[in-house]
Amino acid sequence: MRALAMAVVAVVVLVGGCAAGTTGTGESTHAPPPGADGPMADAVKTGETCNGTELLTPADGFAEVRGTSEDAELWGLLFAEVPFEAGAEVKIVWRMTGEGPLKVSATGPGGKRAKLVWLEDHGGSNWRRPGYEWGTGWVFPAPGCWKVELSRTRGSGHAWLRVA
Repeated sequence: MRALAMAVVAVVVLVGGCAAGTTGTGESTHAPPPGADGPMADAVKTGETCNGTELLTPADGFAEVRGTSEDAELWGLLFAEVPFEAGAEVKIVWRMTGEGPLKVSATGPGGKRAKLVWLEDHGGSNWRRPGYEWGTGWVFPAPGCWKVELSRTRGSGHAWLRVA
């Protein structure tokens, strides 16, 4: 029982240490947005995928990443363990604020391009992050760090994902 209490305290300390704010470079920190609720509200930073993109893992559910953007908010819900397996199809659901249709691409080591197998408009789900929602299917052909870029008529951003 004492071990459980210590684990709860550790989670509270970790989550409490992710207060919203900005870094010295003007980038927002990776805390859940105000009003976030549901299964991802208690997500804890569990590592980094690549190049600063943090991997957040909830107590129960799929891992997520928060992308980098100056004019939108971008989140990815990952339906496979990170690092992803090279050559295997991976499902990622994206939520992004802004306006207009979504365009996506992914570039990896040596300028290689990932294959976008499918892109579909979701219209919504029970995943609680801001913005409109799309599902994507990707095949990353080689190991390394992959930059997934997303853009809308108004708003753009990216996230780095590790592939093994």
